[in-house]
Amino acid sequence: ISPVIIPALFLGGVFYNFFNSDMPPGIDQPLKLRFFHSLLIATLIAGKILEKLGICSDLSLLRIVLDGIPPRRDSKLLIKDLKVDEVPLRIYQPKWPPTGKRRGILYFHGGAGTFGSIRAFERICRYIAKKCNSVVVSVGYRLAPEHPYPGQYFDCLNATLYFMRNLEEYHVDPALIIISGDSCGANFATVICQILLNRRDLPKVRAQVLLYPGLQGLDFHLPSYQQNASVPLLFRNLVIYFCFRYLNKEPSVLEDVLQNCHVPESMKRNCKKWISADIIPDEFKIRGYIPQKSTSYKPEVHEAIKEILTITFSPLLAEDSIICQLPESYIVTCEFDVFRDDGLLYKKRLEDNGVQVTWYHSESGFHGNLAFFGYGIFSFLSAKKIMDNTVNYINSL
Repeated sequence: ISPVIIPALFLGGVFYNFFNSDMPPGIDQPLKLRFFHSLLIATLIAGKILEKLGICSDLSLLRIVLDGIPPRRDSKLLIKDLKVDEVPLRIYQPKWPPTGKRRGILYFHGGAGTFGSIRAFERICRYIAKKCNSVVVSVGYRLAPEHPYPGQYFDCLNATLYFMRNLEEYHVDPALIIISGDSCGANFATVICQILLNRRDLPKVRAQVLLYPGLQGLDFHLPSYQQNASVPLLFRNLVIYFCFRYLNKEPSVLEDVLQNCHVPESMKRNCKKWISADIIPDEFKIRGYIPQKSTSYKPEVHEAIKEILTITFSPLLAEDSIICQLPESYIVTCEFDVFRDDGLLYKKRLEDNGVQVTWYHSESGFHGNLAFFGYGIFSFLSAKKIMDNTVNYINSL
């Protein structure tokens, strides 16, 4: 590979970032964010080139770049790797003797179901284990498209069942099990909590911890999708692109999905009580939101991506009879995140059904900021605040 190519790709990413991304006033450390976003764009461009040349897939390169740098050994933690039904787990336990049984926390990482790893989120899990004096289980669910959807949910469920059936081994209190995750990992956590409601043979989940969750594929015209359509790190069109990659489908109708043409009129009417810009508080609409006209339903678009309208993919669509049984919840939203309104809508649904919700809104946060947590000068203050608030919540249980 020519030594000119890598700097050229980075410069291409910088120019793309400059002309196509939006850095609203108040976002956390915009210059640093521009730098990382340029790297992301350069990686995506390079991945496409390498894929065309038949060297590797674009997702393979993205996984390598976003795999994180392993931290040094931690003398305060006992860290164990194992596999359960072919699913890698990493279990973090404080080395100091417990005064009683500890909390048990399952963590499902983000990455659109197509990238991300245990290693990439190592610092987050170590931090939680130490600060919360808890046993943390990081789940390395197998990635799509190689491991087809909805296999990721089964991997997360199997890991959860293993842990719940072996609490004694890890000195975990069965009354203090927490299921957590960020981004699509928070989606997985939400679904697992809903599935476990029917399991009378297992301990009840104490709480679900959802960090900037993506919870629905019905409406891509919500205020946060419009306001943050071009805000790094997750552009609005990238959400749909990764949905297609996750489902192993060609993104041929991407623009139609962005216009909500995939949703039947009857479903729009039935779900309006749960998913609508009208439900979003006015304070979240002042940053340039313009209500969109309804678009026509296209059956062929629905057929191309109907999976995103199922309750598995969109747990925000679960019936009230399920929502009302869910455990106490902690939800983090970021102002500069396309998924912000998914979190706000789920918060309202839970509260309307009598479920206690603790909510933390990061005023300067953006989607994906936790991926940089624990990297010193390369990390973001908004991520540190999210993690500290999350730790405080877990410690209050």
